[in-house]
Amino acid sequence: MSVLPFWQRLLITLIAMLVASWIAGLIWQSVFRFPLPSYVGGSVGGLAALPVWDLLKRIRPNDM
Repeated sequence: MSVLPFWQRLLITLIAMLVASWIAGLIWQSVFRFPLPSYVGGSVGGLAALPVWDLLKRIRPNDM
């Protein structure tokens, strides 16, 4: 069995980063009534990417 290809892990991680940043922005906007600073959104996305990347390295697709 092999691990997910690099490009698949990268694509899924990028999507997870964007979604985490977007959700953090929505929550921030509803609580503080002004836009989320970009450096905070990037930090949230980056921190969300770490466990996703690690999880995807452990997933082994079934060989058919």
